[in-house]
Amino acid sequence: MNELSFRGENRYRPGRYQMSLVGLLLVAEGAAAVVQLGVVGFCWLVGGTTALVVLGILLARQSWTTVGPAGITIRRGVGRGRTYPWQEIRWIDVREIGSQNGTALAARITLANGRRRILPALHHSPQYPDPGFYANYGRVVKWWKASTDPAARFQPPKRLRDRLTPTVVGLILGLLIVVVVGLVTIEG
Repeated sequence: MNELSFRGENRYRPGRYQMSLVGLLLVAEGAAAVVQLGVVGFCWLVGGTTALVVLGILLARQSWTTVGPAGITIRRGVGRGRTYPWQEIRWIDVREIGSQNGTALAARITLANGRRRILPALHHSPQYPDPGFYANYGRVVKWWKASTDPAARFQPPKRLRDRLTPTVVGLILGLLIVVVVGLVTIEG
């Protein structure tokens, strides 16, 4: 089988919408900063925000995942990356992450020690759609199945954060806020 490579530089390109949103944020931040902090504070605040946005874009574009005979190598933007050998990988699945913009899908691995790692540049979202996501995911699983013993593969139990949807978390937090406000009002 051929080595697979998924690169962030091919996937993460900020569109006009994202850049206009960042520009609008900088204008609003700048207007508030000039009034509250003066010109020097304005320069520091806008410069720091710009530096953080540029750093985030550069790190995302430098991330990648490579699948080969040695295992899966993940690089998150800095350094050479880390290779997880096939014998350490117990499960590969797709994590669904719901948000206001829709559902994002990310391929992830579960290691022998129970830790989970999302594979950079191998995901699908409304912001960065990948029509070939499931085909690429299937190719990664094919490598994994060809490189591991079936006895070493097992699906890990679901964790609490896998079971809780954003809606359930919102309901729990809403109820908690109502209870706390009720207690403060009764005691006050």
